[in-house]
Amino acid sequence: MNRRARVAPATVVTYEPHNDRPRSGHERFMTTALELAEQGRGTTSPNPLVGCVLVQPAHPGADHGAIVGRGHHAVAGGPHAEVVALEAAEGFARGATAYVTLEPCSHHGRTPPCTDALIEAGVAKVVVATLDPDPRVRGRGVERLRAAGIPVEVGVLADLAEAQNEPYLTAQREGRPWVLYKTATSLDGRTAATSGDARWVTGDAARDRVHALRGGVDAVAVGVATVLQDDPRLTTRGDHGPTPRKVVFDGAARTPVDAALFLPDEAKRPADVTIFVGTDAPAERTAALEAAGARVVAPGGAARPDVRAALATLHEREIRSLLLEGGGTLAAAFLAADAIDRVAWFVAPKLVGGDAPTALAGAGAERMIDATDLTDVHYEAVGDDLLIEGRIARPPRTGAPEGASPTPDRTTSGGAP
Repeated sequence: MNRRARVAPATVVTYEPHNDRPRSGHERFMTTALELAEQGRGTTSPNPLVGCVLVQPAHPGADHGAIVGRGHHAVAGGPHAEVVALEAAEGFARGATAYVTLEPCSHHGRTPPCTDALIEAGVAKVVVATLDPDPRVRGRGVERLRAAGIPVEVGVLADLAEAQNEPYLTAQREGRPWVLYKTATSLDGRTAATSGDARWVTGDAARDRVHALRGGVDAVAVGVATVLQDDPRLTTRGDHGPTPRKVVFDGAARTPVDAALFLPDEAKRPADVTIFVGTDAPAERTAALEAAGARVVAPGGAARPDVRAALATLHEREIRSLLLEGGGTLAAAFLAADAIDRVAWFVAPKLVGGDAPTALAGAGAERMIDATDLTDVHYEAVGDDLLIEGRIARPPRTGAPEGASPTPDRTTSGGAP
């Protein structure tokens, strides 16, 4: 049976890299560590998902043996995966091999560095799936272990580990949240009828999936046109997790003060609303929105808020993943700003025609060669609808941007300031 691994909180498919290849012992144990890391899904942001397994080898140098300790980072502000695994090992860590999904930290936060804990426990070897691009780590954890005489192997199941922590890694490397653009259209690409009526393009199963997407991200964003037309609550329902923070792009501050998005969610939790406005937005309107409980920010741009500047503001608020649900105009602005990482496109088996709204506005691509390609594309039937999901194709990027503020290390707590 092929092993499947979820890749990111807002992705909607599973990722299966090279599942037909024979797996080494290192890969089997790292797979277990990745599965442990997944248990922190939805509770660790702005920190990464991390899992750790401690294995006593059958003989020195062997890549097989018995697991003596397991751990994962369960919640932002809680203990690191490595520390949890060491405690679970109850003294059997000496001479063990540690399998860790992300490079162990080497700096002081609310607890000492994980590298020091591994060294003091007497582990014989450390196997790391992928390095941590946080500028306070970025190879220093590996260097610290090697300086202590502990062999370190890097890159085991790196593709799975990168996919699992895609939001965290994107935030570290680009200084902005990871963005998933979700849209739903008819077969002819319409997001609503000619009157603007959009209830409902897709069926119940697809809409339930959208609530699951919302429950897996830090924030959800729409444009003011969506607010005025649909008056969405932007909550999660059922057992899909907490409602994310809400973001509205509203150049002229037209969001009604009695909009549904200001209401508490089903669990009676108050709404956390940020509205990005243009610098020319009327002062009386922005004041009214602030009185209604919104955080109003003018990140730049006279008529329309600057997308990249707005995302940098969200990054500063420790928002690491964003579900973009806005209409075609906002989606086009994000695409033009190179600020969409993945797409989740629901297609309903119906035709609308006419001049109804489309999922992408703007000037568009003049030539087909200029169109934006998707990679790692997956297809799934969701009820009567089709879901197409893929990653925006762009060259790989490494490192963190100049001046980007690092994520609080895995010992610090998350939440908006």
